[in-house]
Amino acid sequence: MNTVYIGQDALHELQDLLHNKAFSKVAVLVDENTLAHCYPLVKPYLPEHHLIQIQSGEAHKTLQTCEYIWQRMTELNLDRWSVLVNLGGGVIGDMGGFCAALFKRGSYFVQVPTTLLSQVDASVGGKTGVDFKGLKNHIGVYKEPVAVFIYPDFLQTLPQREIKSGYAEIIKHWLIADAEMFEEQRHIGLFTENWEELIRHSVAIKSKVVEVDPLEGGYRKVLNFGHTIGHAVESYMLEKPGRELLHGEAIAIGMLCEAYLSVKKDLLTKDALDKIETFLVSVYEKVPLTEDDIQALSRLALHDKKNTGATINCTLLQRIGSAVYDQPVTLPEIQEALRYYSLL
Repeated sequence: MNTVYIGQDALHELQDLLHNKAFSKVAVLVDENTLAHCYPLVKPYLPEHHLIQIQSGEAHKTLQTCEYIWQRMTELNLDRWSVLVNLGGGVIGDMGGFCAALFKRGSYFVQVPTTLLSQVDASVGGKTGVDFKGLKNHIGVYKEPVAVFIYPDFLQTLPQREIKSGYAEIIKHWLIADAEMFEEQRHIGLFTENWEELIRHSVAIKSKVVEVDPLEGGYRKVLNFGHTIGHAVESYMLEKPGRELLHGEAIAIGMLCEAYLSVKKDLLTKDALDKIETFLVSVYEKVPLTEDDIQALSRLALHDKKNTGATINCTLLQRIGSAVYDQPVTLPEIQEALRYYSLL
């Protein structure tokens, strides 16, 4: 794991790294939102640099956008000793890291995550990638950034919906690794006054897991709780204009469904499911699903990266605070879980 800086000094640490390392050139990857709201805060800390701007949103997390980024990197005469500063949320971090990892067989990049989701999850762990043919993160590589710089004040630039999206990954970390924190925080919810503490706690959980299993050969799969069904929901809704979901909104659905499956498989108690359900339903609005939706999106789970052959592998809970990975589930079971959610 590379160094993660969290707090008010994060931008000073970014400045020190970029000025003291012998990078040949510095480029900053932004979208229209981070250019307007975050770049002005970061610019004073940057050396001479170039800007590369792309469109925001999961719909643009594609190989076509990567081609544009590589074209701009080439036009700017960046080389293997250049550094790409990824200033944005999960899309910018995933795609910018992917582009840097492949450019001239590998150039440097740093992550400056600007959303709660990217601060607690996407920027840490070295996963990079893009969506392909409607499948989430279908093409990607493992490549660690030089460092990650988490500046909590960026959260003040976010709408509440983005905060809730990132909060889902925080909840996931409690559910797989810290029952006490879940019990304490489920009574506080989004009314917390200390986001920096929650960010530090989440990053610590994820970092600990990644250190044990950096390339997801086994234990790191516990981080995928909620993601087998959640990614299927997210990918499906992305193709439905007006029904698109943010990542965390889809993962909240995935966690509810996979907690239900945990009960069905005699891993989790009904009482624990009730606690999870009550908490998640209090934070996230219900997303209506028709039977046609359930049939179609469940089939997307067949393409999940964690699968082996025709077996759908899920991470499930054996209790709040402890997860088990590589649990086989069937398509009918996924559909049953989605029906459970639709009837909540």
